[in-house]
Amino acid sequence: MQIDINQASSYYRQMLLIRRFEEKCMELYSHELIRGFLHLYIGEEAIAVGVMDAAGAEDAVIATYREHGHALARGIPAKAVMAELLGKAEGCSRGRGGSMHIFDAKRRFYGGLAIVAGGLPLAVGMALADRMMKRDRVTICFFGEGAVAEGEFHESLNLAALWRLPILFVCENNGYAMGTALERSESEQNIAKKASAYNISASQVDGMDVFAVAASAKEAIAQIKENSAPVFIECLTYRFRAHSMFDAELYRDKAEVEKWKQKDPLTLLKNQLETAASGSQLDEDALEKEVASVIGEAVAFAKNGTLEEVADLEKFVYSEEVQQ
Repeated sequence: MQIDINQASSYYRQMLLIRRFEEKCMELYSHELIRGFLHLYIGEEAIAVGVMDAAGAEDAVIATYREHGHALARGIPAKAVMAELLGKAEGCSRGRGGSMHIFDAKRRFYGGLAIVAGGLPLAVGMALADRMMKRDRVTICFFGEGAVAEGEFHESLNLAALWRLPILFVCENNGYAMGTALERSESEQNIAKKASAYNISASQVDGMDVFAVAASAKEAIAQIKENSAPVFIECLTYRFRAHSMFDAELYRDKAEVEKWKQKDPLTLLKNQLETAASGSQLDEDALEKEVASVIGEAVAFAKNGTLEEVADLEKFVYSEEVQQ
């Protein structure tokens, strides 16, 4: 496949930033600077980067609790995300959300949602509002294959199809809902096929190939706007790390993990880029230094951030206070 070298370089930088950011999060978590739960996106970077490239500035994005990569790809500054992870008031959710509740209204990034499948009905509501207000927007809803076992999945797909809502459903199928393999929980493991049952245009894509994801997402968004109906993409991917930092990961064989690492999205893109550039080497050292600088500044910013005053804990609890 012919690729745009400049675009490939941009993709690679974004994916490298997400990878190194997540690795730094592991380090900070081990030193108890990040508390609570932490779910890493390592291995799945191509999905966030590819889909965000297709998204417009006015489109809404709803993500899961494994959303650091989505937030960075959406353009939320690394400083704001890191400060949020450390619980500082300078974070994008004022330190109140932490790892699982990244939020940025300015960039129309509406979570970071900790409840499995919780974003699906929200996507229906947001898309319905856009339809009623005649706004030319698409709501992009990310979720894992574990959400398929929840009632919200079926209710939301049914209503989205019935009301012909402008939603792009993006299922990040990494094969394991926490510690349960897909084949142990679903009699039909083709999630796109399940979506088709609701009369929704659905397809599977290689979630380790950023160009394949981006192309699929761009085509889907164009289709949504042309047909005034939802589209469903199932991205076949794999998380290289455990479900969360608390996960002992006893449910899958190490050989399986190593086999999937041979499909590392960064390695795949690097090979595509070098092939397209007629063998010239990617300047990885320069990119690593650039990304390290961004992350270093983010960590320093977060560590030097402030904690909210105890007196402000009741602030923003009610909507009228938010409007003040």
